[in-house]
Amino acid sequence: MTGGKTRGGTTWNIWLWPEKTPRGEPPLSLDRIATATVALLDEEGIDRLTMRRLADRLDVMAPSLYWHIDTKDNVIDLALDAVFGPPPGGADLSGRSWRDDVQAVVAGIREPLLRHPWATAALASRPPSVGPNFLARMELLQAALVRAGLCGTELKSATWAVFNHVMGFTWSGSTVRVPDAEREAGRELLRDNSDRYPNLVRNDSIYCTGWDDLFTDGLEFLLDGISARLAAGTVAAGAGSGTAGKGPGAGSGTAATGSGTAGAGAEGPGAGPEGARKEPVRAEAALPES
Repeated sequence: MTGGKTRGGTTWNIWLWPEKTPRGEPPLSLDRIATATVALLDEEGIDRLTMRRLADRLDVMAPSLYWHIDTKDNVIDLALDAVFGPPPGGADLSGRSWRDDVQAVVAGIREPLLRHPWATAALASRPPSVGPNFLARMELLQAALVRAGLCGTELKSATWAVFNHVMGFTWSGSTVRVPDAEREAGRELLRDNSDRYPNLVRNDSIYCTGWDDLFTDGLEFLLDGISARLAAGTVAAGAGSGTAGKGPGAGSGTAATGSGTAGAGAEGPGAGPEGARKEPVRAEAALPES
């Protein structure tokens, strides 16, 4: 993929670029660039990523990078998809209950983010990733929820509720570090104001630890809520074991970073009102003229 596309001065996600026939064999590949970028980000963080530093790691001249990419955002697109990797076992669900499948897919999204803490913030602050590895995992998540009986708006809501649960807890668990002295000072402040914040003091909810257990319990709350709505018959009839709708889109809450949401675009993942699958639109057709 070469030759970036822009709209309003903003470079499009690299996965939306049209294919272009190379002029001879290029000295680099997207896979090699992605691998080097992940290593650099793991070692030094996203703030220190520059095209010159990446070129040095690849032992090439910076202009060689621009045969493949236009900006630093493009290499972050590649790196984000690389950290996920293809889902284990391809795109097949386990055949267990839909809850088991949701939990397995969620673990497959969360674990790479925990291994690469920079990825959570990058994913949360950018338009939705449309790399093949990320989309494959989101497709599995939606397929499990479709099998539960969700469709349309309820499918979108459940998908992003579960995904944002992953993002929020992963961000908190991997990036928030409170020194012991500051933690104790904060608890003392709360205790001094226990008449105003009795529940926060009693349950130590602000300076809590044990994010893994909290994440697991929170996911159970979400899945229990979906199950309860399905059992009560308040969910519109879905496709059951049918095919999920279009893959994830921008959504109105693509990623959360502790306090809220981030994202772009108007349409999130999901099938249409009847759970029907629409034919995908080729990326090239959606791009503006250069």
